[in-house]
Amino acid sequence: MKLTRRELLKGAGVAAATTFPLLPEVAYAHGGAGEGVEAPPESSRVRQWVMVIDLRACDGCTGLGVPPQCSQACNWSRFVPEGQHWIEVYDSASGQPLSGGSDFLPAPCMQCQNAPCVNVCPVGASFHSPEGVVRIDQERCIGCRLCMAACPYDRRFFNWGEPVQPPDAKAAPYDVVSQIPAIKGTVMKCDFCTDKTSAGGLPACVAACPHHAIYIGDLEEGIATNGAQMVELRELLSADGVQRYKEDLGTEPRVYYIPGHGEHAEVDMDAEGNGFHGNGSQSPGSGEFRKGDLEWPWRAISEYVGSLPGGTSGGPGGMSDG
Repeated sequence: MKLTRRELLKGAGVAAATTFPLLPEVAYAHGGAGEGVEAPPESSRVRQWVMVIDLRACDGCTGLGVPPQCSQACNWSRFVPEGQHWIEVYDSASGQPLSGGSDFLPAPCMQCQNAPCVNVCPVGASFHSPEGVVRIDQERCIGCRLCMAACPYDRRFFNWGEPVQPPDAKAAPYDVVSQIPAIKGTVMKCDFCTDKTSAGGLPACVAACPHHAIYIGDLEEGIATNGAQMVELRELLSADGVQRYKEDLGTEPRVYYIPGHGEHAEVDMDAEGNGFHGNGSQSPGSGEFRKGDLEWPWRAISEYVGSLPGGTSGGPGGMSDG
């Protein structure tokens, strides 16, 4: 597959769009560097990350005629290996028991506090960070996949072959927080983009959701944001019917859902009354769920870079499956 420069830059733009500050007003209020303004003292508090997904605002991006944008942004921003869905949007036809009978349900890693995956890992490769996020140390992982069998949410993925990623990602030193580069024979999953949140940014899925349905919150501070507004976390958690997926299993997940059917999802209209048609030819509001059109462009990018003078490809690699 030949990748044009325009397609390459499109992907880079999506990834860059996921890094804008979480609290820009606060940052500017304290002044910039070189202005002689004393920086505020660093807080000793440890963030306790939680995610709230408002299903009233989620229509699976069917109204825009595009694939689920939370999933697509995750792929681009995290260099997710081909075929893996770190945040997967289920529809009512998937056979999954969706929250409150909702039509669509975005499912990241649930970051369980009583996590079966952590409990069964024989080498301690799955563990909790101080912020309550479940991490995987791929350099410690032995590929036994006991964690995958234990996860009741099917939110872990195994690299059966050599993962295909962009050359720069493959050449980077391993980082347990970003899970880059991906390693053959190891397990991967959603990590709440804590490398971004620790720097004041937003997880890729939160930043990219066109209807602002996904909130990232901090239990310690009691606040949450969807990138468009900041609210008190208790307001979200006290909404009618709010629940956690399969919470009866005692896993204590940190992802909460506000029941709904996408009734608050709106399609932006232009002056002529036409909606945004997205990346394809589908009409907005067509109702077609385009999860099958998600992109993992790393093979094409590797081939493109390898075709440049002095370029090196990331190798043929192998399909990575959950």
